[in-house]
Amino acid sequence: MKAALRLLGLLLLAALALQLYFVGRIALMVLVDPESTAFQRSELWQLAQAPGSRKWQQVWVPYGSLPESLKRAVIASEDASFVEHEGVDVEALEKAWDRNAIAEKRADQTGSQLQAARRPARIVGGSTITQQLAKNLFLSGERTLLRKAQELVLTLLLEALLDKQRILEIYLNSVEWGNGVFGAEAAARHYYRKPAARLSNYEAARLAVMLPRPRYFETRPASGYLAARAGTIAGRMPAVAVP
Repeated sequence: MKAALRLLGLLLLAALALQLYFVGRIALMVLVDPESTAFQRSELWQLAQAPGSRKWQQVWVPYGSLPESLKRAVIASEDASFVEHEGVDVEALEKAWDRNAIAEKRADQTGSQLQAARRPARIVGGSTITQQLAKNLFLSGERTLLRKAQELVLTLLLEALLDKQRILEIYLNSVEWGNGVFGAEAAARHYYRKPAARLSNYEAARLAVMLPRPRYFETRPASGYLAARAGTIAGRMPAVAVP
């Protein structure tokens, strides 16, 4: 019994130490740009192993130099309530759950491989920009209840220690936009051969729509869904609040 209690105590201390480590890492981000994220490091390893793969592309751009068009587009596409919520958007989670259920039902009813191949990326949604950043910065890609709980804790820590501008700045500079392409500046140069500051509203909207599945859309530049969705997001952008 004593051994079990001692083990439990050690596990609790280890969990507390891990959370304190995360607090320190996030607090440092108030002033220091993160050199890389956990997701980037895992992708870098895969890039290094693949023969003939492209190099890591990333250029950090301060918040004030990031284009308003891209900020508005990403918020409109990924997290419309970004400036209002405290890290988790419960209403968006409920809507995403309903959309997923409907999509699954339709897929079961059609059962057509041809139609499945023509359908755009399955809507999963629900995760806020802060949640996505928490996952990319610190966590692996595994899907377990423990990892989701840690994601929630990290999300709350990010919201508590960083302001919305800093959260959006880190996100836009580190999110994946293609195979080995990270951040807004690298994405603008990769897809449009120009700096992010010169992106048009439609180009910014198109990049924002790519975010849920950037590698999928990178290989499908003529996607009708991508073009149509980008038009919708471009129409929403003027009404979007930016931190």
